[in-house]
Amino acid sequence: MSDQIPVQNVTPPAKNSNNTVDLYASREKIYTRAFTGLFRNLRMLGGAGLFLLYFGTVWLNWGGHQAVWWNLPERKFFIFGATFWPQDFILLSGILIVAAFGLFFITVYAGRVWCGYTCPQSVWTWIFMWCEKVTEGDRNQRIKLDKAPMSANKFLRKFSKHSLWLIIGFVTGMTFVGYFSPIRELVFDFFTGQADGWSYFWVGFFTLATYGNAGWLREQVCIYMCPYARFQSVMFDKDTLIVSYDPRRGEARGPRKKGIDYKAEGLGDCIDCTMCVQVCPTGIDIRDGLQIECIGCAACIDACDNIMDKMEYPRGLISYTTEHNLSGQKTQKLRPRLIGYALVLLAMISLLAGAFFMRSLVGFDVSKDRVLYRENAEGRIENVYSLKIMNKDQRDHTYVLDASGLPDLKLQGRREIKVAAGEIFSMPVELSSAPEQLPSSTNEVKFILRDADDDSVRIEAKSRFIGPQVR
Repeated sequence: MSDQIPVQNVTPPAKNSNNTVDLYASREKIYTRAFTGLFRNLRMLGGAGLFLLYFGTVWLNWGGHQAVWWNLPERKFFIFGATFWPQDFILLSGILIVAAFGLFFITVYAGRVWCGYTCPQSVWTWIFMWCEKVTEGDRNQRIKLDKAPMSANKFLRKFSKHSLWLIIGFVTGMTFVGYFSPIRELVFDFFTGQADGWSYFWVGFFTLATYGNAGWLREQVCIYMCPYARFQSVMFDKDTLIVSYDPRRGEARGPRKKGIDYKAEGLGDCIDCTMCVQVCPTGIDIRDGLQIECIGCAACIDACDNIMDKMEYPRGLISYTTEHNLSGQKTQKLRPRLIGYALVLLAMISLLAGAFFMRSLVGFDVSKDRVLYRENAEGRIENVYSLKIMNKDQRDHTYVLDASGLPDLKLQGRREIKVAAGEIFSMPVELSSAPEQLPSSTNEVKFILRDADDDSVRIEAKSRFIGPQVR
């Protein structure tokens, strides 16, 4: 057990007379220090990709409309060349399941890399911390500024920081609402006062939500609000990649002068500079062992490697490693749990792809009129139906309508129906039959809809034909 990752009790001491521990500790503001390194560059690259995807996609056009547009009033959802309807929401469930198993798979293999590199909460928090550095200076300057009394300089710096936060929050909120209301019209109407009240409300809501989450709550979201931090430990095993400090190499800690034989003095490689703590966005000391607050961002690795370079020590005192590796054992990259998640993930992706490509591009719905039946001038029994045809394709289609189910059944009205791309077309139709041809008072009939240009597109909808009581 001594070779395993050390885990220490870092719960803050009780502050009340009953000797009990509060479940929620008062937040102490975290002042992060600026740093450079490989993992910081990777995180910036991932954040840039996320920003480009989020802020750029909303401005793309496809087929005469916004490429990604959740048109809630018309219940049409455009994703590039595909149009989805509420009936296709089963695909959304499939996407969520694939995303869940993808997260499980990557967590078993590489720990919380999602949290550290691509989680929106983390990415926006890093951007907000950069705003702090630009306006208030690095860590020590911010600490000194917060302790100083209010002055014109302090007010200007604080005002600049919060202004940048609000601008980023506003752009984030405007972009988010732009996925539901076309962004070009939204921006113009918003600044000319022509937007509706809900647009102003939701842009304001997401502006303040971004400002609050990334500017004020920050690590509190990761520690107390995000459920992933709670259940991810269940998916960890001794071969999962985690950010960890090597106590065998680092202990005993202590300052020393460069070039001395620190090993002879009983010291390890850790010079106790606390740089790993000062760069941590959640404020933990990675040397205390594996902790739920660690988001796997590797900021402490970059900071420690820089110190090791200055001291001319080998890198890797803090590194991405596994519990087996720390204890001198071989890390098993392929293990049953990881293979199981991979197989399920591949199966779900295959099923989702199959469901997407096999989904019908035409929706067809038939509902019978509330009037049971009527007799026309020819003495035939008539039933009236309401037909709804949904063209889910990105081009216009002409459909041919027919009906069957009774020997003397006649379809009255239009047989060829042209439906524009992405349109829902509704129309009434009448079916009639001679009363003597009705086998019973309630009969099953079938409406058939075919694409005039594509014989492979054929869809059916069943209904009932009501007539008088057969004697």
